[in-house]
Amino acid sequence: MDFGLSEEQEMIVNTVRAFVETEIYPHENEIERSGIVPPELGREIQRKCIELGFYACNFPEEFGGAGLDHLTFTLVERELGRGSLGLTVFFGRPSGILMACEGEQRERYLLPAVRGEKIDALAITEPDAGSDMRGMKCAARRDGGDFVLNGTKHFISHADVADFVIVFAATGEEETPKGIKKKITAFLVDRGTPGFEILKGYDSVSHRGYHNSTLSFEDCRIPEAQVLGEVHRGFDIANQWLYGTRLTVAATCVGRARRVFEMALPYAAERKQFGKPIGANQGVSFKLADMITEIDAADWLTLAAAWQVDAGRPADRQIASAKLYASEMLARVTDEAIQIYGGMGLMDDLPLARFWRDARVERIWDGTSEIQRHIISRDLLRPLGA
Repeated sequence: MDFGLSEEQEMIVNTVRAFVETEIYPHENEIERSGIVPPELGREIQRKCIELGFYACNFPEEFGGAGLDHLTFTLVERELGRGSLGLTVFFGRPSGILMACEGEQRERYLLPAVRGEKIDALAITEPDAGSDMRGMKCAARRDGGDFVLNGTKHFISHADVADFVIVFAATGEEETPKGIKKKITAFLVDRGTPGFEILKGYDSVSHRGYHNSTLSFEDCRIPEAQVLGEVHRGFDIANQWLYGTRLTVAATCVGRARRVFEMALPYAAERKQFGKPIGANQGVSFKLADMITEIDAADWLTLAAAWQVDAGRPADRQIASAKLYASEMLARVTDEAIQIYGGMGLMDDLPLARFWRDARVERIWDGTSEIQRHIISRDLLRPLGA
């Protein structure tokens, strides 16, 4: 493993960081205050990203993407993590699961998503089925050449700005060593399809401006041509592609933690109490030492997991470790940064309180910390027959 970045990777990191600082930072306070991203601002960010050549940079060149490998794309996500998620979503990274599109689906969904003409959203979570994907109640039954979908999804990120949704629904049952489990199928469902409604979701303390939605399906008829992958194989598709979202969470946590640290370090050096900088006190300097050590550890753990994927090696445990450690690291770093700033750290004049609140959801979505620990421990114990 080469621990240095190539000249091209350094250029990409610097370009994306400059984009975030110039195009994202100036709007963050207003988005935090209003909780709304004006559509014209979202389109402007998207347009500039397309001009920069980074839109859909996670997709192969043959489909119009930049064709970045997993390691380099993880570096991009790390830099985007410095900015407000409500704004960086328009930087444009379509779900990798769209690579499962075949035939006409590519012209209708994949290619428009890569070109920025359509935005997708991923719909898995339900009120009674979060980590337990196989326990979902949203179901689709065959009716001639169609499927009829009924049920509810919630916590669906950025569905409010999506043109179509990738919906996972139960389409049958099967006997497994652990009992009867649902068979899952993925569907491509367009906004405006009769029987499909996108409703306002919950108000969240984390990532204001980046909304979650509730999706309602009532006798929603979907042609079989809009099945993504194979019928009953949606669980396999999800497992194949969801590792990318967990790497993204890990990378964005690292980027956000570095931004927080870059605020705390100079403040500790400049802020004086009792006639000397507060950083001269071990109570503060040791916090800084722990913070940077954890940030660096999370960074390398994340990049090493991406490198494993690029090398074609099994990486489920490494990705789970990166997601687990980086998300929990961010919580500790933001909390310590506020402690260093004291009362000012909790004031709206600074973004630290926002980072602190935003950090909380990272340990939940895309697989809770408990799920990541399950993946890690299972990988360790299974070879031993336990």
